[in-house]
Amino acid sequence: MSWVRRHRALLLVLTGLVVAVAIVAVTDARTTSGGRLDPDNPDPAGAQAVVRVLADQGVDVTVVRDADALDRTAVDADTTVVVTSTDQLGRSTIRRLRTHTADATLVLVEPGPGTTRALGVKAPPSAVTMTEARPADCDEPRYDGLDVVVDRGVEYPVDGSCFGGLLAEPAAGTVLLGAGDALSNDQVLRAGNAAVALRLLGEHPRLVWYVPSLDDLVADDGVSLATLLPDWLRPALWLGLLTVIALMLWRGRRFGALATEPLPVVVKAIETTRSRGRLYRKAGDRGHAAAALRAAARERAATRLRLGAHPDPAVLVRELARQTGRPAEDIERLLGPTAPAPTTDHDLITLASSLAELDREVRRP
Repeated sequence: MSWVRRHRALLLVLTGLVVAVAIVAVTDARTTSGGRLDPDNPDPAGAQAVVRVLADQGVDVTVVRDADALDRTAVDADTTVVVTSTDQLGRSTIRRLRTHTADATLVLVEPGPGTTRALGVKAPPSAVTMTEARPADCDEPRYDGLDVVVDRGVEYPVDGSCFGGLLAEPAAGTVLLGAGDALSNDQVLRAGNAAVALRLLGEHPRLVWYVPSLDDLVADDGVSLATLLPDWLRPALWLGLLTVIALMLWRGRRFGALATEPLPVVVKAIETTRSRGRLYRKAGDRGHAAAALRAAARERAATRLRLGAHPDPAVLVRELARQTGRPAEDIERLLGPTAPAPTTDHDLITLASSLAELDREVRRP
């Protein structure tokens, strides 16, 4: 017991690992037969019931789960090949599927736009929600007097389709079934779903049930954004872009020269100075504030010494030194263009006091 207490943390970790491995193993075991419309799945979403009824009716049912196994399975004119999980198909697997089943009847359950486009159906399918059964309403005698009802389905805009587009034949020997849930265990007994499923899949004495997977795909089957977008979206985007450009050219305005207008009120200079000072203090821009103080001091000194509006800095420093008696180096460090900027508020206050003192000395007769 003492050993267990000392190694309790290690035992907990090992127990967790064992439980995780067991869960993964059970999950992997279920994924092989737990998918939607899988022929070995007894759950409500599976299709085991249809497969057993077909077998009881004498149909030889073969289940294949990869493209290589399908290629090894012989198919002929007396064979029906049904494909569920059509969202796992790619360009290469569709090409192999059409080549291998050229002599057989191919039934694709709820294929998407990419698959139907590869089959030559230009108009994309559309998802629908059903509230009542749909009669066959087509020229196919096998479905006379039958109707289909599922919670959700896919319509295919193909001429001569049955059940309002839920069952279409775009080419001889190729059938698109949009009412995939009619094959499921929980909906096969609704309306005429069972009869439609048996007549569709039991037409020939042999049935090959192909469940594709992503492992069958090759590198060229990669999905890009362009393959997921409908065909009409690209020209619509170009049209929208041209419309925006035309609107900009129509409603755009060129900016003219800046216009100066008098202020609606008179603002005292001291208020402007204090406001700018508060802005500089809030921004912490001591260098800009020091530059403004030095520029104002140079302008006042140049005016007092009658040196013009923009005197040469060296001449200004020399004249200030002569007027005040200070060394030229001190005046250069105080207000010269290369004078260092203050690093603290105290240095800035000291600079302002020194400039004020220099201004008083210049104004002194």
